[in-house]
Amino acid sequence: MGFRFREWQIYKDARKFRREVIKQIFPKIPKEERFEIGSQLKRALDSVVLNIAEGAYRKTDKDLAHFLNQSETSLNEIVSCFDICYDDGRIGKNELDEFSAKAENLVSQLIGFSKTLQK
Repeated sequence: MGFRFREWQIYKDARKFRREVIKQIFPKIPKEERFEIGSQLKRALDSVVLNIAEGAYRKTDKDLAHFLNQSETSLNEIVSCFDICYDDGRIGKNELDEFSAKAENLVSQLIGFSKTLQK
């Protein structure tokens, strides 16, 4: 038995997004803030990926849709973290826009996936 979620594009894209944020945004957060906004950002990034995987083997499509929604709400949290990083001068407008657009793309994928489950 394989892990079907590993075949899903949304899972692959969520993992890639997580890696990019950790590589490009996380290092810009000062060490003294890593337990605050940094920790919050990291947990939310992990949550997106983990909820997709956790929902993959639920008994019903409704249960899977619940976990996809959890991933979506974590993406909202991530974008809020980006806003805070921007407001605090940790990232620039280009990074804010670029990573917010990537998050929005993932939200669109999650919504689309959830809609296919409702059919």
